[in-house]
Amino acid sequence: MSEFDGRAFARSLSTGPGVYVMRDAEGKVLYVGKARNLRRRVGSYFDRRDKGARINLMVRRIAAIEVSLTRTEAEALLLENEWIKAHKPRFNINLRDDKSYPWIRIDTSHRYPRIGFYRGNRSAPGRYFGPYSSAGAVRESLNQIYRLMGLRQCRDSVFENRTRPCLQYQINRCSAPCVGYISEADYARDVEAAAQLLKGRNEEVIEHLTERMQAASAALEFEKAASLRDHIESLQRVRSNQYVTDGAEELDVIALHCASGRAAVQVVEFRHGRNVGARTFFPGNLGGEERSAEVFGAFLGQYYADRRPPAEILASEEPEQAELWKEALSARREGPVSIRWRVRGQRAQWLALAATNAEDALRRRLAERDQVGRGLSELAELIDLPAPPEHLECFDISHISGTETVASCVVFGPEGAMKKNYRHYNIEGITPGDDYAAMDQVLRRRYRRLVEEQASVPDLIVIDGGKGQANRAREVLADLGLEAIPVMGVAKGPARKAGYETFVLGDREVRPGPHHPASHLIQQIRDEAHRFAITGHRRRRQKRAQSSPLEQIPGIGPKRRQALLKHFGGLKGLKKAGPDELARLPGISQALADRITEALRKL
Repeated sequence: MSEFDGRAFARSLSTGPGVYVMRDAEGKVLYVGKARNLRRRVGSYFDRRDKGARINLMVRRIAAIEVSLTRTEAEALLLENEWIKAHKPRFNINLRDDKSYPWIRIDTSHRYPRIGFYRGNRSAPGRYFGPYSSAGAVRESLNQIYRLMGLRQCRDSVFENRTRPCLQYQINRCSAPCVGYISEADYARDVEAAAQLLKGRNEEVIEHLTERMQAASAALEFEKAASLRDHIESLQRVRSNQYVTDGAEELDVIALHCASGRAAVQVVEFRHGRNVGARTFFPGNLGGEERSAEVFGAFLGQYYADRRPPAEILASEEPEQAELWKEALSARREGPVSIRWRVRGQRAQWLALAATNAEDALRRRLAERDQVGRGLSELAELIDLPAPPEHLECFDISHISGTETVASCVVFGPEGAMKKNYRHYNIEGITPGDDYAAMDQVLRRRYRRLVEEQASVPDLIVIDGGKGQANRAREVLADLGLEAIPVMGVAKGPARKAGYETFVLGDREVRPGPHHPASHLIQQIRDEAHRFAITGHRRRRQKRAQSSPLEQIPGIGPKRRQALLKHFGGLKGLKKAGPDELARLPGISQALADRITEALRKL
């Protein structure tokens, strides 16, 4: 029970608007809220009225409260949701969006700008378009740009060292600026046309392509002119299919569906008259006591905390404090924002479709949760656990002939996969191909850190391997003082057939069979660990393949590396050069030339 005197603290507060942050004894943020009257709102948590199990539990943990005054309630609303995004408090309704939104970025730092997928903060120089509702929407737009404009998608290191066009040029998806097949001025015009296309200004893009078609025809390049003609027709078809006929240039359609204490929100975006994609969210931390209007309001705040609101929002129901939300979102947009929930005609059809999708998504999510819950219960009974595991971790190892070894750790709970807790571990310093040593290393790294941080440990550890791997895992846990955690190995069945695996529990083996719910669950968890391990291994292998051995030599930066490769015609020619020949180049000392020669001799 907290000794914090909330009533006395509330009496000291201002009666103006602001944001309050509640913390526990360890300083962790429990809850972020906003108030029109801080004194009255904060004091309401400490009166005698019952507030439900979730809020009562939170109040018992409060050890400190911080407040920040604002000029208006609308400012408090925006600040509240920015802090919720930053701190992810346990007791707030949470958007549960683990990734930042995807963008399209044009890198303006290069004379031939690259256009591509981007996710993260937007501090790097360039032009950004978005955010988009999903990665699929980004890739669809990029594919259209590559096909119509031929902008490059390769990285600078590849671009600078090419001597002939790549496959993208051969399939008419790049204009090959790397080998001078297009002038810098023409390429710049294509970049600007791509930007106009991303802004929805298709008429200007069609004019640009028409000019290029006419120029190609005048130069007797009839094949190129015909290709451009086909691109123009394709763009006109896309425009006619996607354009919103009733003039909705910027519009979000948001539908909420609640059931069984859970919620799903479907968002459909229209930008520049085009449907640019849809996405479903599942807000978390619902205690079952929240009204749907409250959930809707919390979603609006977090969804638009890091994106510019559109001019119009269609809502499946009236959000809590709708007028205040209009004011707050208008301030963020720096222009008027309307929120409408009583609509007719085409807009009513969009809302109905979004509501249907939200309901279906929640139905599938609940069915998946029930299936996982049943599987955990059956697994606990099968292997004699005292209770169904609330926190389960599974490990797998991936490599090719012992190289680029990567271990994966995936985490599951009653709700299913907890992807934000997944981890990759690059394995170093072991004999290539020694999976026992790899498993030893990843488990020590994983659980030594959890012990040091006094973090929660899993109720069950699953190892994708047989008796030997499981025994090695038990040895590691015993060394770390975690021998109480049960370990289960999953040995592959005859002919590696799915569903016939053997669960290894010390000296006991269990074969649940292909139709047992626990078998279905462990297959899902093991396959996810396997998929995640392979993903990490491929990424590591690709990174190694794209790196240059010159990067490992002290004193060789990007400019010197490019100069060396350009002078000797690539790495093959550089290997043939002697140290004296290298030392004759500007900026290459004799000592550096000797280091380069020695490093390349080892390859």
